[in-house]
Amino acid sequence: MPNRMTDRYNVTQKYLMTRGQAINFPAQYFDNFAKMKRNDVFGVVIDIPMSADVLTTMVCFINGAANIYFNNGGEYTGASQKYRNLVQAAHTLVANAGQLLPKAEKTKQYDLPKDRTNNIFILTKGGVYKTEIKAGLIPEEEQELRTFYVLYQRVLSEIRSCQLKDEAEARKAAQK
Repeated sequence: MPNRMTDRYNVTQKYLMTRGQAINFPAQYFDNFAKMKRNDVFGVVIDIPMSADVLTTMVCFINGAANIYFNNGGEYTGASQKYRNLVQAAHTLVANAGQLLPKAEKTKQYDLPKDRTNNIFILTKGGVYKTEIKAGLIPEEEQELRTFYVLYQRVLSEIRSCQLKDEAEARKAAQK
């Protein structure tokens, strides 16, 4: 779990700045991609507790960009420029995120998650909305959350696949 004294994850300044930039990313960069209305979703930022001391933030945009940032300052970025499957998974996630808007609240508070809760920030031209997925089973009646959870697990899986391909490529290059 997070720090026992504060119930929060320990984070670096780099992580906080990168996460903040992602949550506050301007919608205008996607106007050419899609003519957006006020509540059209152009991005999602998801805080995902991974273990007792690892917090990951996944950032996906409507153009298929997907990056992952770690509370210790580490990151994995740029894979969307090389891997089509990741672009498709990230685009599908963002395109379906609008289904969560009725269950989300507009916010200007971007707290880090407590315990094992996943924070989901939905980025629209009209502002940022927040909802959560609590640790454990997602109730059957929460179909939108269940679908969204499956979609973002798919993006995480694609990111991991890209990491493995990049590592294999680097090993091959090092052997030459």
